[in-house]
Amino acid sequence: MKRVVVIGSGFAGLWAALGAARRVDELAVAAEVEITVLSPKPFHDIRVRNYEADLSECRIPLADVLDPVGVRHVSADVVDIDVEARTLTTSTGQSFGYDRLVLAAGSSVCKPDLPGLREFGFDVDTYDGAMRLQQHLRRLAEGPPSGAAATVVVVGAGLTGIEAASELPTRLRELGLAPRVVLVDHNRLVGSDMGASARPVIEKALADNGIEVRTGVSVTAVSHEWVSLSSGEQLGAATLVWCAGMRANVLTEQLPVARDRWGRVAVDDYLRVIGVPLVFAAGDVAAARMDDEHVSVMSCQHGRPMGRYAGYNVISELFSEPLLALRIPWYVTVLDLGPAGAVYTEGWDRVVVTQGAQAKATKQTINTRRIYPPFSGSREDLLAAAAPELQARP
Repeated sequence: MKRVVVIGSGFAGLWAALGAARRVDELAVAAEVEITVLSPKPFHDIRVRNYEADLSECRIPLADVLDPVGVRHVSADVVDIDVEARTLTTSTGQSFGYDRLVLAAGSSVCKPDLPGLREFGFDVDTYDGAMRLQQHLRRLAEGPPSGAAATVVVVGAGLTGIEAASELPTRLRELGLAPRVVLVDHNRLVGSDMGASARPVIEKALADNGIEVRTGVSVTAVSHEWVSLSSGEQLGAATLVWCAGMRANVLTEQLPVARDRWGRVAVDDYLRVIGVPLVFAAGDVAAARMDDEHVSVMSCQHGRPMGRYAGYNVISELFSEPLLALRIPWYVTVLDLGPAGAVYTEGWDRVVVTQGAQAKATKQTINTRRIYPPFSGSREDLLAAAAPELQARP
């Protein structure tokens, strides 16, 4: 029995497992291959929606999508990869051998060692983190009214920070609080990666949503009732949401290769880790060429196709079949701006194509349908969805 192990069950990990199951089915080698997914929890989380208020549709039981295609899931936190022995070790001491490995363990938000941040800070990086924030805001709404209770500081004016900040005024009002939301970033401009075309749209949306912006400053300390900034300003705030910076899962450090500044390992066009035999990588842990000039970004837009192709290729390599090269000739960004709608851009220079209600409709289609696996429980539907093909632009 040949053993294929996928570490991670996010956008890349889930689709790598489904892609591998599809290729096994195509080659009619089910009796010869065991596919196992290792991830800490038995869920596929729709992580990109964690900034929203309603997370009821954001956690999918892995059994619903893996069992029908014959993929095993083990709830385990992998802590060690031995590429020489081809074994994995979990935090509980379990050991798993592999003939081929797909590392798709994702990324996490970077929290610096600031006074009070770990004790009093929140994030929307994970489903559990987003739920903690939700419960915290409800407790504040039930407590004595104060300016600090109704004030939220969001740190990081990148995509996640802008989406979280844009959603919060409505969330606070619905809880009966008079909202004050302050968006803080050490960069001089909000949405610094969004380019000159989209930035005016973002700035106007933030203003229309009543969000205060502090740029060119950093957070220096946090407590349960205030946030201190490098400018010397102290904001009375009972809530800080950290959305600044991402880093690949630390398991990439187990591989004997160089990593980029986000901790990602380089992969070839077939998603094989360059310099490590028998190991593939997909999603936020991998830096893959999307074209001759650009590498992948940490997003489900790239993570999902990377997973599908990695799954196809890991089985193909195992049985000495031809591999498929992944290149994605287009790039889009759809940024939710809360009540102000959204902004949709195309190209790596992020030229605005639509904004407002029209872009919002596209964002909702993506968030509620496009990035989900089939819910039918049908083996045929799941394998069909795992085809190594590129979706059209949304």
